[in-house]
Amino acid sequence: MNDKTYRKNVGLIVLNPENQLLVCKRKDTKKWQFPQGGVDPNEKPIQAAYRELFEEVGISKKDVKLLKESERWYKYDLPVDYRHRAIDLKKFNGQSQKWFIFKSKYKLEINFMNDLHQEFDGYQWVSYWYPLSQIIEFKKPVYEKVLREFLPTYLKVVND
Repeated sequence: MNDKTYRKNVGLIVLNPENQLLVCKRKDTKKWQFPQGGVDPNEKPIQAAYRELFEEVGISKKDVKLLKESERWYKYDLPVDYRHRAIDLKKFNGQSQKWFIFKSKYKLEINFMNDLHQEFDGYQWVSYWYPLSQIIEFKKPVYEKVLREFLPTYLKVVND
Protein backbone atom coordinates (compact mmCIF):
# COMPACT_ATOMS: atom_id res chain seq x y z
CA MET A 1 0.00 0.00 0.00
CA ASN A 2 1.99 2.98 -1.27
CA ASP A 3 -0.75 5.39 -2.37
CA LYS A 4 0.09 8.56 -0.42
CA THR A 5 -3.43 9.95 -0.91
CA TYR A 6 -4.75 7.32 1.52
CA ARG A 7 -3.80 7.32 5.20
CA LYS A 8 -2.44 3.99 6.46
CA ASN A 9 -4.71 2.68 9.17
CA VAL A 10 -5.44 -0.50 11.11
CA GLY A 11 -8.90 -1.89 11.83
CA LEU A 12 -9.45 -4.04 14.89
CA ILE A 13 -12.01 -6.74 15.57
CA VAL A 14 -11.99 -8.14 19.09
CA LEU A 15 -13.95 -11.22 20.14
CA ASN A 16 -14.90 -11.80 23.77
CA PRO A 17 -15.03 -15.29 25.35
CA GLU A 18 -18.64 -15.61 24.08
CA ASN A 19 -17.42 -14.83 20.52
CA GLN A 20 -19.20 -11.49 20.34
CA LEU A 21 -17.54 -8.54 18.58
CA LEU A 22 -16.60 -5.25 20.21
CA VAL A 23 -18.11 -2.15 18.61
CA CYS A 24 -17.61 1.33 19.98
CA LYS A 25 -19.76 4.46 19.84
CA ARG A 26 -18.00 7.56 18.53
CA LYS A 27 -17.92 10.28 21.16
CA ASP A 28 -20.90 12.65 21.09
CA THR A 29 -22.54 10.85 18.15
CA LYS A 30 -24.80 7.88 17.50
CA LYS A 31 -22.26 6.30 15.13
CA TRP A 32 -20.71 2.89 15.86
CA GLN A 33 -17.54 1.30 14.53
CA PHE A 34 -14.75 -1.12 15.27
CA PRO A 35 -11.69 0.44 16.92
CA GLN A 36 -9.20 1.68 14.34
CA GLY A 37 -6.29 4.06 14.08
CA GLY A 38 -3.41 5.38 12.04
CA VAL A 39 -0.12 3.66 11.41
CA ASP A 40 2.77 5.88 12.53
CA PRO A 41 5.87 6.38 10.34
CA ASN A 42 8.24 3.38 10.59
CA GLU A 43 5.61 1.38 12.48
CA LYS A 44 4.54 -2.07 11.31
CA PRO A 45 0.76 -2.61 11.05
CA ILE A 46 0.76 -5.22 13.84
CA GLN A 47 2.58 -2.77 16.12
CA ALA A 48 -0.01 -0.13 15.29
CA ALA A 49 -2.78 -2.65 15.99
CA TYR A 50 -1.54 -3.39 19.51
CA ARG A 51 -0.88 0.31 20.20
CA GLU A 52 -4.34 1.32 19.00
CA LEU A 53 -6.01 -1.47 20.99
CA PHE A 54 -4.46 -0.07 24.14
CA GLU A 55 -4.95 3.61 23.33
CA GLU A 56 -8.53 3.41 22.11
CA VAL A 57 -10.10 0.71 24.28
CA GLY A 58 -7.56 -0.15 27.01
CA ILE A 59 -6.81 -3.67 25.80
CA SER A 60 -3.18 -4.75 26.14
CA LYS A 61 -1.34 -7.28 23.99
CA LYS A 62 -1.31 -9.81 26.86
CA ASP A 63 -5.15 -9.73 26.98
CA VAL A 64 -5.70 -11.05 23.47
CA LYS A 65 -4.55 -13.64 20.97
CA LEU A 66 -4.11 -12.64 17.32
CA LEU A 67 -6.28 -14.90 15.16
CA LYS A 68 -5.65 -13.46 11.70
CA GLU A 69 -4.39 -10.48 9.74
CA SER A 70 -6.26 -9.45 6.59
CA GLU A 71 -4.78 -10.72 3.34
CA ARG A 72 -4.83 -7.24 1.83
CA TRP A 73 -5.32 -3.54 2.53
CA TYR A 74 -8.90 -2.28 2.25
CA LYS A 75 -9.52 1.28 1.03
CA TYR A 76 -12.41 3.62 1.60
CA ASP A 77 -12.91 7.21 0.54
CA LEU A 78 -13.78 9.83 3.12
CA PRO A 79 -16.64 12.18 2.29
CA VAL A 80 -15.26 15.71 1.87
CA ASP A 81 -17.00 17.03 5.00
CA TYR A 82 -15.27 14.34 7.11
CA ARG A 83 -11.83 15.24 5.78
CA HIS A 84 -12.20 18.78 7.08
CA ARG A 85 -13.20 17.71 10.61
CA ALA A 86 -9.96 15.99 11.54
CA ILE A 87 -6.60 17.67 11.05
CA ASP A 88 -4.84 14.35 10.45
CA LEU A 89 -7.21 13.51 7.56
CA LYS A 90 -7.24 16.81 5.63
CA LYS A 91 -4.56 15.82 3.12
CA PHE A 92 -6.03 12.37 2.38
CA ASN A 93 -8.76 11.11 0.07
CA GLY A 94 -9.47 8.30 2.49
CA GLN A 95 -7.91 5.50 4.46
CA SER A 96 -6.29 2.21 3.55
CA GLN A 97 -6.69 -0.34 6.31
CA LYS A 98 -4.97 -3.54 7.33
CA TRP A 99 -7.38 -5.50 9.53
CA PHE A 100 -6.74 -7.78 12.49
CA ILE A 101 -9.04 -10.10 14.41
CA PHE A 102 -8.21 -10.93 18.04
CA LYS A 103 -9.76 -13.21 20.65
CA SER A 104 -9.79 -12.08 24.27
CA LYS A 105 -8.46 -14.56 26.77
CA TYR A 106 -10.99 -13.51 29.44
CA LYS A 107 -13.67 -10.91 30.13
CA LEU A 108 -12.19 -7.54 29.25
CA GLU A 109 -12.58 -4.19 30.95
CA ILE A 110 -12.98 -1.59 28.21
CA ASN A 111 -11.33 1.74 29.02
CA PHE A 112 -11.39 4.84 26.81
CA MET A 113 -9.11 6.94 29.02
CA ASN A 114 -5.72 6.03 27.49
CA ASP A 115 -6.32 8.26 24.48
CA LEU A 116 -5.67 12.00 24.82
CA HIS A 117 -8.17 12.57 22.01
CA GLN A 118 -10.78 10.13 23.28
CA GLU A 119 -12.76 8.92 20.27
CA PHE A 120 -15.39 6.75 21.97
CA ASP A 121 -17.86 7.09 24.83
CA GLY A 122 -19.68 3.77 24.67
CA TYR A 123 -19.32 0.17 23.59
CA GLN A 124 -21.24 -3.05 23.21
CA TRP A 125 -20.59 -6.70 22.42
CA VAL A 126 -22.59 -7.80 19.39
CA SER A 127 -23.22 -10.71 17.02
CA TYR A 128 -20.97 -11.21 14.00
CA TRP A 129 -22.98 -9.45 11.27
CA TYR A 130 -24.61 -6.82 13.51
CA PRO A 131 -22.00 -4.09 12.86
CA LEU A 132 -23.16 -3.87 9.22
CA SER A 133 -26.50 -2.52 10.44
CA GLN A 134 -24.86 0.21 12.55
CA ILE A 135 -21.80 1.36 10.64
CA ILE A 136 -21.71 4.68 8.82
CA GLU A 137 -22.60 4.21 5.14
CA PHE A 138 -19.22 5.04 3.56
CA LYS A 139 -17.42 2.36 5.64
CA LYS A 140 -20.00 -0.38 5.09
CA PRO A 141 -18.44 -1.96 1.94
CA VAL A 142 -15.09 -2.39 3.73
CA TYR A 143 -16.76 -3.85 6.83
CA GLU A 144 -18.64 -6.34 4.71
CA LYS A 145 -15.49 -7.45 2.85
CA VAL A 146 -13.47 -7.75 6.06
CA LEU A 147 -16.21 -9.73 7.85
CA ARG A 148 -16.44 -12.06 4.84
CA GLU A 149 -12.66 -12.56 4.83
CA PHE A 150 -12.59 -13.30 8.56
CA LEU A 151 -15.72 -15.50 8.61
CA PRO A 152 -13.82 -18.84 8.26
CA THR A 153 -11.55 -17.80 11.15
CA TYR A 154 -14.55 -16.78 13.25
CA LEU A 155 -16.41 -20.03 12.52
CA LYS A 156 -13.32 -22.08 13.44
CA VAL A 157 -13.11 -20.29 16.80
CA VAL A 158 -16.84 -20.76 17.44
CA ASN A 159 -16.70 -24.47 16.58
CA ASP A 160 -13.53 -25.29 18.56
